[in-house]
Amino acid sequence: MALKSFKPVTSSTRELVLVDHSPLWKGRPHKKLVRGQSKNGGRNVHGHITAWHRGGGHKKLYRFIDFARSKIDIEAVVERIEYDPNRTSFIALIKYADGEFSYIIAPQKLAVGDKIVSSDKTDVKIGNCMKTINIPVGTVVHNVEFRLGKGAQFLRSAGTYGQIIGRDSGKVIVKLSSGEVRLISGECRATIGAVSNPDQKNVNIGKAGRSRWMGRRPVNRGSAMNPVDHPHGGGEGKTKSGRQPVTPWGKPTKGYKTRKKGKPSDRFILTRRKK
Repeated sequence: MALKSFKPVTSSTRELVLVDHSPLWKGRPHKKLVRGQSKNGGRNVHGHITAWHRGGGHKKLYRFIDFARSKIDIEAVVERIEYDPNRTSFIALIKYADGEFSYIIAPQKLAVGDKIVSSDKTDVKIGNCMKTINIPVGTVVHNVEFRLGKGAQFLRSAGTYGQIIGRDSGKVIVKLSSGEVRLISGECRATIGAVSNPDQKNVNIGKAGRSRWMGRRPVNRGSAMNPVDHPHGGGEGKTKSGRQPVTPWGKPTKGYKTRKKGKPSDRFILTRRKK
């Protein structure tokens, strides 16, 4: 997909850069694979705001994505490539030989009419899904499963991909986009290719209003508040807080490690993404 820039006829189009969606399907999504969503504005079940700066935004239908690719050895044909407002990547509607439809994450270079399959071992072809133990070393993959049968958990966002870099006694070594190297079971599945829409990282939304359409509300700096509202607040004129960056409740932020020590999955990380 190409990027689309605009002639600056207004101030909001001066910096606007979007992904060109003209090759995508223009109609409605497949009705049996969507449901409506109710918004919570960042509030939990008690009505308390637990995720700040959320609210409003355009209505969206949720598309059910088949991350498990559980229909084994049944060939499917790509019917169309669609935009999904719930994720950065594009999605593909596929039709299996038995007549069933399904949505999957669309990899790069997957085209309408292509035939794909999910199997224990199959051809190394864009869109095919198989057990990682049967994928040749050096192959680019996405939608990697971490827990057997749970479905893909890694490498699902736009433009991401991993690489099979080795095998070790029934386990497979995968290098992720972040640079992290992980050990996963050879029985877990992965899909061949890189995720679609790699130009997503170059998008410039152009104006604050577009952020509101996405459901993001304005974010205020702590240093612009009063001391009663934020630890960085107060002082005459523009001031620095005089302390390390913290949340409104005094907990460190900006690089503060929140991952718990002794997490069960720690033993599968061979190389951390941050040295």
